[in-house]
Amino acid sequence: MKKSTKILLGFLFGIIALFWFYPFIIVIINALKGKRGIFQNPLWFTRDFTFSNFKTAYQALDFTSSFFNSLVITVASVIVITLVSAVAAYALSRVKGPFSSILYYLCAGTMLIPFQSIMIPLLSLFGKVNFLNRTSLVIMNTGLSVSLSIILFYGAFQGVSKTLDEAAALDGAYPFKTFVYIIFPAVSPMTGTVVILNAMKIWNDYLLPSLVVNKDGMYTIPLKMYSFFGETNSQWQLALAGLVLSMVPIIILFLLLQKQVMTSVTEGAIK
Repeated sequence: MKKSTKILLGFLFGIIALFWFYPFIIVIINALKGKRGIFQNPLWFTRDFTFSNFKTAYQALDFTSSFFNSLVITVASVIVITLVSAVAAYALSRVKGPFSSILYYLCAGTMLIPFQSIMIPLLSLFGKVNFLNRTSLVIMNTGLSVSLSIILFYGAFQGVSKTLDEAAALDGAYPFKTFVYIIFPAVSPMTGTVVILNAMKIWNDYLLPSLVVNKDGMYTIPLKMYSFFGETNSQWQLALAGLVLSMVPIIILFLLLQKQVMTSVTEGAIK
């Protein structure tokens, strides 16, 4: 490829990246304004530039408590989803037969069912046994997210040669030991992808936590964000500052796992 072509492509990709990233820039810019400045010029800085929105939003969100609640729910849900889906996908990829095929397509089919259609029966069921808390929310998150994770892991395990299982069996390793020490580490790029996808979904979720843990001491960050919007007054500058604060943990997680995610994407493109 000629040098001039590389420069042109780099310029075009840079423009595309700028258009993609610009909404995030707007959020940060407006988080640094007063309420009037947001409506005067929402696309750029104004004279009422201030950092006080972040301090006020931090206090209004009770950020330490809501962050802890979001972190506990997200981490616990992601760990359970990853472990359950990885074990299930490994079993489906190694045990061939009509029953395993039915289970696989059943997992794919459940992805077509919208949460809203099962929302009321699900909450009614958990409510009858007085089990609406953070633990039940983790269970619900697992049930709602495990299907996609199984499909992703299934594709990754299909790419791992079965000769590794056979070699481990000849060395006397049990299937569980083979999975933990040999097969599961081999699909670490897909594990990173599953973690990122589920963490983003659960961290930003408003609907399910609002139905399950919408009570004092259990609010997540998305639930507390709703306090900035009233019937007669909406504090957009504080909501945007709170949004920036809530994005930081997910951005850090992505930076930590970006190598695994990019590897997974590259391997998928090659296959």
